[in-house]
Amino acid sequence: MFLIRKTQIEGDKSFVKMILIVLAMTFLFTQKLSAQNDDTVDKGNIYKDFKTEFMWDAKVKIANMINVGESKRGTRRVIPITGGTFIGPKIKGEVLSGGEDWQLVRTDGDTELNARYLLKTDDGYVIQVINKALIHIDAKSKAFYCKSVLDLEAPNDSPYDYLNHAIFIGTLKMPELKPGEEPYVVIGVYKLL
Repeated sequence: MFLIRKTQIEGDKSFVKMILIVLAMTFLFTQKLSAQNDDTVDKGNIYKDFKTEFMWDAKVKIANMINVGESKRGTRRVIPITGGTFIGPKIKGEVLSGGEDWQLVRTDGDTELNARYLLKTDDGYVIQVINKALIHIDAKSKAFYCKSVLDLEAPNDSPYDYLNHAIFIGTLKMPELKPGEEPYVVIGVYKLL
């Protein structure tokens, strides 16, 4: 009988210890969430400290636009990607031909871009890029806004596996072409830290 009570008491102690640990963790987690909420209210925006790391600029050559026409969502058009190059501090290579940028000019005037293409690094690895962007031109100021979110898919067994484990944002510049120059755009890619 003494053995049963001793086992029950030891079991009760373990149970009480587990409850105390759970309560302590709940208290600490609640305090952390409360502090985050206080920061949001007091400092305005918890995302104000986002930082980025420059990854590369891509000079993406494009062909003539294919106008698909009006659809239920707006004007649909497709721009073939014919090649190009990209270079950054840790990576460089070529933009492979065969990709496309599917665009939708919405009824409100904004343009949604949905590009899918491949990059081939100078050491032979192929990286898939899915780039979704929004272009907005302010009606009054004529200010140009274009930002994108990129999904990068690199081979797991490559030196570029790190691209599979982060969020990337991008910029788009449409340079003024010189006479005889092939059309291209410049896409800047940044890792969100």
